Amino acid sequence: MPQNWAGTYEYTAARIVEASTVEDVQRIVREGGPVHALGTRHSFTSLPDTAGTLVDVSGLSGDVEIDAEARTATVAAGTRYGVVAQALHDRGWALHNMGSLPHISVGGATATGTHGSGDAHGVLTTAVRAIRYVGADGEVHVVERGEPDFAALAVGVGAFGIITALTLDIQPSYRARQDIYANVSWDAALADLAALTSAGYSVSLFTRWDPETIEAVWVKTRLAADDDPVPDALLGAPRVLSAEGPLGSGDNVTEVGGVPGPWMLRLPHFRHDREPSFGAEIQTEYFVPRSHAPEALNAVRALGDSIRPHLVWSEIRTAARDDLWLSGAYAQDVVIIHFTWLDQPDEVRALLPELEAALAPFGARPHWGKVHGFNADDLARVHPRLADARAVFERLDPEGRFSNAHLEQLGLRSPR
Repeated sequence: MPQNWAGTYEYTAARIVEASTVEDVQRIVREGGPVHALGTRHSFTSLPDTAGTLVDVSGLSGDVEIDAEARTATVAAGTRYGVVAQALHDRGWALHNMGSLPHISVGGATATGTHGSGDAHGVLTTAVRAIRYVGADGEVHVVERGEPDFAALAVGVGAFGIITALTLDIQPSYRARQDIYANVSWDAALADLAALTSAGYSVSLFTRWDPETIEAVWVKTRLAADDDPVPDALLGAPRVLSAEGPLGSGDNVTEVGGVPGPWMLRLPHFRHDREPSFGAEIQTEYFVPRSHAPEALNAVRALGDSIRPHLVWSEIRTAARDDLWLSGAYAQDVVIIHFTWLDQPDEVRALLPELEAALAPFGARPHWGKVHGFNADDLARVHPRLADARAVFERLDPEGRFSNAHLEQLGLRSPR
């Protein structure tokens, strides 16, 4: 059977059907039976799987329609962020943020609350102005920001229909640079974490949970002019002048070393025209209220000896609060603690209970598309609007066409 992009999850659906038009999606939905959308396959769990038909919507792509007056762009759900970004830049426009991988689809990324980084920036879904989807009746529906169901459907985890297009907020294009600061001490970082996370437009801390230092702070600075100055040190850590960052200097990594360039070649960590990330890997991620960030990070640091043998990198990012019910940043500014694991599923699964127990006192919320050990009760405790979102999904899809075992186990859909 086909696998996710990293080769670490194998889909179990009875069949996978490719859709290249909205009419294809409608036809498949009207055939009956369980159905679910499958995008660029960047989830690491059974979240997008089904006992019935998977509808591969990666073929739903095409022209990016820009409304300059409204400052919006309408894109097909299967379009990858890198494609959208290039089309916008070519016409003088930009997005507010991007994830580390521009290879992810707009539909899948926004449906799972995926994000970039930046103290003042919401997750990628906060740019969504309108959602167009095929519902359980096989008809096309549109829900817009401000309408009653929007807060439930924006991060809708595929639980209510198949998204075919989204309208996104855009802004005038801009330039940025990337600089790396090496070996910030944990003591200095935790005494003034905001000094790091607010040091640029988007900031990522890379660590393998060394007891003394954070190996790299990756700062993306939005530029008014290419010669805008940046600090030579952060909390005593020097700016690295080489062109190599924590992810190496390969041709798949966007250019660091302070070289100015267009936003879409600086906000992601990886280039859209190259293979992403490391390959065979497992990912885990938790959203923690920023007010608890030092304590939460110390709790993870205490597990460093258990974590390091199975870890490629951890990345620490931030996002601003939003009002989207199933977002990891719902009603709270967050620090986001990410783990890219080696392809060691048994070892990672064995480690997760200890890691999640350490983060439990801080109300950690898992990323919907990444590996975690939460059950329905756990999620209900940390997602105050989960039951409200489930009620919307059940109303729009009373027969459970878009439900699956994963959604039911997590309390996102009612058991069947």
